[in-house]
Amino acid sequence: MTEQPKIVISEIDMERLERLLESLPANDAGKLALEAELGRAEVRASRDMPANVVTMNSEVRFTVSSSEEEFCLKLVYPKDVSAKGDTLSILAPVGSALLGLAQGDEMDWPRPGGGTTRVRIEEVTYQPERSGDFHR
Repeated sequence: MTEQPKIVISEIDMERLERLLESLPANDAGKLALEAELGRAEVRASRDMPANVVTMNSEVRFTVSSSEEEFCLKLVYPKDVSAKGDTLSILAPVGSALLGLAQGDEMDWPRPGGGTTRVRIEEVTYQPERSGDFHR
């Protein structure tokens, strides 16, 4: 098993995510996955976040490695998930795995019919910290 790389998250995101985790049942699968991700995170002041890192409420452009198809999603808290399909909950397995990754990183993405496909983070098109939106 390969060791996962460190991820970088903002202090504001860490504080808010810890509050979210406290509100969930102990055996919640999303909670367990997010706790594992946060456990390997390097926490930085929001003003010191690298501009190319995925933080909460970031909008991200991806490319599917096998087809070069592109799509964009916004990483959000569960209460902000949109029915339009343009958001991704932090409690979804892919959502918690995305947090703290950077432009150029790749990850496995579950396919609707089963299995996974490899996607690449092409660009963090919007990051609250980069835009000075520290209280979103």
